[in-house]
Amino acid sequence: MKLSKFCDETLVEFDLKSKDKSTIIDELVELVGKSNMVTNQENLLADIKERENLVTTGVGYGVAFPHAKTKAVKGIVIAFGRSEAGIDFDAMDHRPVHLFFLIAAPEDAIGAHLNVMARLSYVMKSEENREKLRTASSPGDVLALMDNVD
Repeated sequence: MKLSKFCDETLVEFDLKSKDKSTIIDELVELVGKSNMVTNQENLLADIKERENLVTTGVGYGVAFPHAKTKAVKGIVIAFGRSEAGIDFDAMDHRPVHLFFLIAAPEDAIGAHLNVMARLSYVMKSEENREKLRTASSPGDVLALMDNVD
């Protein structure tokens, strides 16, 4: 499975402006709203925030995977955002988060949703891959890295 099939160049933002957890989620949902897979951006935002309130998706190493299974999308969609300054996202290691992958999946896509999360987690385990994302200058670089799964 190529993760890039759930993303495209319009869903990559290298300069997120938000300074806190709530508004960075707003900004990421606005970004992913460019996808024709999103049918209701307002509901998606509510579902992402509700999921985030359960337990942080800031997994550590400067990475977060805000996500939700939701009626607000008609297919899996991924957006990538980068914050140069980093923000407090209540990450498990208490460090600022710089790299964000927002993942939205239909409610009935349980297996596929988990597979996407697992593959992105695998890619982000590598310090080399995280550094490539911190310095990427084109959306194509991000999409290629997302597919860097053996």
